[in-house]
Amino acid sequence: MAKHWTDLIWDYLVFIIVVVLASVVPLWSRFFGNKKTRTKADYVFATGSVSIISMMLSVARGTLGVRSIIGFPSEFYYRGSGMWETVYGMVAAYPIVCFLFIPVYFNLGITSVYQYIELRFKSRFVRRLASATYALRSILNLGVTVFTPTVALYTIMGIPVWMSLVAITSISIGFNLLGGLKAAITADVIQVLVTIAVSAAIIIQTMIESGGAGNVIKKNLDGGRLDFFNFTGDLTVRVDTTSALIGQLFMSMSLFGCQQNFVQRYMSMKSFKQVSKMMMLNIPVITVLFSLSWVVGMGIYAAYSECDPLKFGYTKSADAILPFFVEDKYSFVPGLMGIFLSTLFNGALILNISNLNSLATVTWEDFLSNLPYFRNMDDKKQLRIIKLIGSIYGLMIMGVGFLVQLLSGVIESAQLMTSATSGPLLGVFLLAICVPFANWKGAATGMIISHVTVMYLTFAHLTIDTTSAEFLETSIAGCTNSSFSSSIIRPGKTMFLELVQPLETSNMFETQNLIESTLAPPTENGFPQNLYAVSYMYYSFLGTALTVILGSIISLLTFSKADTFDSKYVHPVVYKISKFFKVSERLFSDEHKESTVKNSELREPVEQHFNKAFDVKSENNIEAFDEDEVNNSAKFKKNLVYKSDLRPKDTYKSPVENYKKLDEDSILP
Repeated sequence: MAKHWTDLIWDYLVFIIVVVLASVVPLWSRFFGNKKTRTKADYVFATGSVSIISMMLSVARGTLGVRSIIGFPSEFYYRGSGMWETVYGMVAAYPIVCFLFIPVYFNLGITSVYQYIELRFKSRFVRRLASATYALRSILNLGVTVFTPTVALYTIMGIPVWMSLVAITSISIGFNLLGGLKAAITADVIQVLVTIAVSAAIIIQTMIESGGAGNVIKKNLDGGRLDFFNFTGDLTVRVDTTSALIGQLFMSMSLFGCQQNFVQRYMSMKSFKQVSKMMMLNIPVITVLFSLSWVVGMGIYAAYSECDPLKFGYTKSADAILPFFVEDKYSFVPGLMGIFLSTLFNGALILNISNLNSLATVTWEDFLSNLPYFRNMDDKKQLRIIKLIGSIYGLMIMGVGFLVQLLSGVIESAQLMTSATSGPLLGVFLLAICVPFANWKGAATGMIISHVTVMYLTFAHLTIDTTSAEFLETSIAGCTNSSFSSSIIRPGKTMFLELVQPLETSNMFETQNLIESTLAPPTENGFPQNLYAVSYMYYSFLGTALTVILGSIISLLTFSKADTFDSKYVHPVVYKISKFFKVSERLFSDEHKESTVKNSELREPVEQHFNKAFDVKSENNIEAFDEDEVNNSAKFKKNLVYKSDLRPKDTYKSPVENYKKLDEDSILP
């Protein structure tokens, strides 16, 4: 369906200009801003300089990803509104994360969210296990992210997959080397605004094509696309209301509460009050932004309800429906398709950059910083290592992107990978925060068994042939030679394909046939087929339940005095419950000091604690300091901030605020 390159010259030009501008603007401060901000703290945290609105849009953008632009409309057109109902679980996760996870993190002033796991369980092994889980999930999901725009670029411009992936990876690595978190957040905001504008333009066009919003709704109802509150009671149904709510709730809790790139954003804000305000205000924002792409899908279905481009042979992938619509309806406007394609390209680019920053930070903090070679590195060298790690991750993600085309659609790929890896990670954090008797033996065993079980089910699920029941009925009864724009031709070679075809081993969409040919044929009901056929939407719940239940049982059987810990590592409510049942002295090490030590003597200066946050030489990063020693220290006497070592307060001071002054001693040139 791609045109000859000479017909797309304006689109190529606009595409290049928009991509360049979107890359340069967020980096403006890197070259022309205050050089005193070029420190490791600024790279990792943006040092508290980001507004609440910008942070809201950045978190919302990180939640949805570029898959929402292409994946949601195609999901709606071919499978209906089932996945739309995942918004219930997503919205429900916000207050849970805000008031269950974040108070604990903010009280400790940590740089890596997985550092908390080590402090809580006194085990570097459990910390690294959690970090590795996050890294695996991020690499898999980002592989889907960077692959997504290649569908549109191939569909409209004929640009091969490998060329798009190499371009996204190269720019991501360059951005990672120069930018940091603040640049990524700025780019997120720009991307959200452009996405809203593009989506609004498509919705308006579909309403014009269909004769108004009423006709759009009627056609979707007649086509069986709007099927909300569908409680089937069947665990093998790909997605219904129950699996959408439960599955997405546990996936979103894991993403928002246990994933470094989100927690990194929370910790860059000045206070817990700001974080809670941002998250609560983000609920309506995320609901609207999430639904926007589904409304686009409604409009596209109304426009093509009588002529499916995929069935009629004009596209080679279900995910190509939105790019096809843009080319069909907007090809008469020079450069407009270039804006659309640049939106997708930049979306993948920005999410990749943002996550490279977080992946590199976690890898440094949790795996490398304690090694003898890196232990005494100065701040400048540490930052260089972090950026190098981010570049290596960029290449790994590109490799996963090449493999994603073997799966059936970007939405299914993303949901499958997220669900399969969310449960064990969420489970270990719930054990840490909510189960005071949990120890490292239970946490590690629960995570490992959960991982093995869920991964086995995931690969087994891929061998079950469920493709026949996935797509809803589409029609080509209304297809004629004039159904689409006269400028559109059926798929063929373009200038790009003619130049690079020898490098393509196969058509990007024909690889789906390879997967389908390896699927086991449908079999009669029975064990273990019924188990393998359970919807992957439940994997996040299953993984969480296994980790928490097994971890709790093993911890009860193996708990000893050596497993006691400071009470600040659990949620305040859990602490109060432990006090009520009079078991706190057996669980919390600081409870043994109450008879001889006043609470005021257990305070620690946040600045000194956070200065040690990047130093993991000791077994326990957070220690209690003698108050007289602190008062005698000229370095910490000025602007000293104290936090209770026992309980979180209602108002918090961000660790970044305390770290900024210390970090000025390590200004980069």
